[in-house]
Amino acid sequence: MGQMIAVAVITVLAVISPGADFAMTVRNSYLYGRTAGLLSALGISLGVLVHVAYTMLGVGLLVSRTPTLFTVMKIVGAVYLVYIGYKTFVARTQTDDIEIGDAKGLSEAGALRTGFLTNALNPKTMLFVLSTYTQVVSADTPVVQQVGYGLFMSVAHLVWFSLAALLFSQQALRAKLLSRQAVLNKVIGAVLVGLGVTLALTPAVQ
Repeated sequence: MGQMIAVAVITVLAVISPGADFAMTVRNSYLYGRTAGLLSALGISLGVLVHVAYTMLGVGLLVSRTPTLFTVMKIVGAVYLVYIGYKTFVARTQTDDIEIGDAKGLSEAGALRTGFLTNALNPKTMLFVLSTYTQVVSADTPVVQQVGYGLFMSVAHLVWFSLAALLFSQQALRAKLLSRQAVLNKVIGAVLVGLGVTLALTPAVQ
């Protein structure tokens, strides 16, 4: 029971801390609507499972202790965030072209993909999953229990970011956000670029 409580507390604190996944969810929700936001949240939760899978296989420990592998993963994730941030920062406003509803500017597959890649390529998420497992999992921990921890992490991300998507795609709030789209694009774009640069500067040895 103590291990389960520890996983729950660590996961909740990690999920609600602002990061690239939150910025991406806000971006897709207010720009493209509720469906895009919810699919982004689903992609984020699936991205968590990538880290859970290789951590359970022991690869996560290898990556965290091998500077070259960690650096490659870190740079790929950083470049992706900087790219998305730059595209958002320089994007032209679309207020006149968007009806308050689900917009057509991002496909369902695209929304799912951006959420998935944001977390699957995020060393911060990798280290969160790895550190949690190394704290609460031992050689005697049943595989079913380990899988349960990973599923809880994934579901927690899905619930939190789905709530964020529902909030930021709500019509009244979305209308206000879209009316300030030029400023918001630059703020969110700058945040994503900043997060990408921060990841790139993260020391390889954790």
